[in-house]
Amino acid sequence: MEKVKKFFKIEERGSSVLKEVLAGVTIFLAMAYILPVNSFMLAATGLPVGGVFFATAVSAAIATLIMGLLANLPVALAPGMGLNAFFTYTLVNFGLGYSPEAALAAVLVSGVLFLIISLTGLRKVVINAIPKGLKLAVGAGIGFFIAFIGFKNAGIIVGDAATFVKLGNLAHPTVLLALFGLILVVVLYALKFKFALITAIVGTAVVGLILNTLGVDMMPVYDSAGMSGVWSGTRDTVGAAFGGFSELFSSWNAVVVIFSLLFVDFFDTAGTLMAVGNQAGLINDEGVIEGGDNALIADSIGTIAGAMLGTSNVTSYIESSTGIEQGGRTGLTSVTVAVLFLLSIFLYPVLSIFNGVVVDTNALGDAIVYSPVTAMALIMVGTLMFAQLKDIDWDDKAIVITGFFTVIMMILSYSIANGIAVGFIFYPIIMISQKKAKEVNPVMYALAILFVIYFVITYVA
Repeated sequence: MEKVKKFFKIEERGSSVLKEVLAGVTIFLAMAYILPVNSFMLAATGLPVGGVFFATAVSAAIATLIMGLLANLPVALAPGMGLNAFFTYTLVNFGLGYSPEAALAAVLVSGVLFLIISLTGLRKVVINAIPKGLKLAVGAGIGFFIAFIGFKNAGIIVGDAATFVKLGNLAHPTVLLALFGLILVVVLYALKFKFALITAIVGTAVVGLILNTLGVDMMPVYDSAGMSGVWSGTRDTVGAAFGGFSELFSSWNAVVVIFSLLFVDFFDTAGTLMAVGNQAGLINDEGVIEGGDNALIADSIGTIAGAMLGTSNVTSYIESSTGIEQGGRTGLTSVTVAVLFLLSIFLYPVLSIFNGVVVDTNALGDAIVYSPVTAMALIMVGTLMFAQLKDIDWDDKAIVITGFFTVIMMILSYSIANGIAVGFIFYPIIMISQKKAKEVNPVMYALAILFVIYFVITYVA
């Protein structure tokens, strides 16, 4: 045990083995939804559900294990939401019309390029060029963003044709369960209970199961059948990426596709690392997260492994904040998450309790899913990350304006990368307007130009 403590610097970072393990369990429960969600989303491209499920679990385990052992950070990784939608609905269905194999090939190439960027130190140059105030705004913005996701997953906030969003049906049984979880976690935090998040998650799950037994509709259930075809499906997903290179590079679209995947993955990860690093107190005097270089290596290797196994880009998960709030400060938290992802291959029926509940279908016939058991964790963490705004220099108009744009665009565009892009474009514009152009790091100018090109390629070209 002493060797474990020394390797992960547990006592040095003011933690304990118990805290780290519980933090890992908390993170895993908060992001376990990705296993079924990613599986069924990519299955819409023709890939087998079981194969994608296996690829999701194993790629998440590989990347998160490397994060824990190499970077010693309490950050978990898995195929990213948003990136999987881009894979399914832009690269394959309704968009460019690539085969799943060609799309996986694009993911593989983007992962290799990401690894090169990480190994060459370019990442450090980019991160160091970003003003501290803008980094804080990114962290707070991600807090608002994940709280919004939590409210949406709870069914407390829903879509509306006239106003875009509105208050959901608070009389709906699934929403009421989510509200119970939210109230429980708020009360536990108010009482300064040490393990508030994981207690609230488990407590809400137990209440949901009891209500289901009593005959209440649309409650969490235990699915003893699990997910079939995990092993047989791997025959069609493992190595499929290598059969898609000729199709991928048959046109110049490949350049746009690979750039888009690389861009979103890199800046989603950079933004997440800024946020969780600040939350965990792992940012050094130079404003850089400890182990940040190795963190990107873990991310890129995860994407490469995921592509070869049969899934979309692997990225760092902001749900890691739930474990940091639970007390996780070292890579032992990540190792715990990695082990649980591997076990999930065999214990999927147990995870069904924490997965979403289908409550209705929309006008297109797509399922509307709420996640009452884990939604409160995202809301609570987002609330706590709001505090990062206190360290912003409110007299610096360039930071205040760009920080606001960063936060609001993350929420309204439902994208961390878009929020970062808009903020980074406006920062040099405002600095130039204030006749402070020389105070802007040249890298920020280059990033602003790249972000403009990104928007042109994505939404115009």
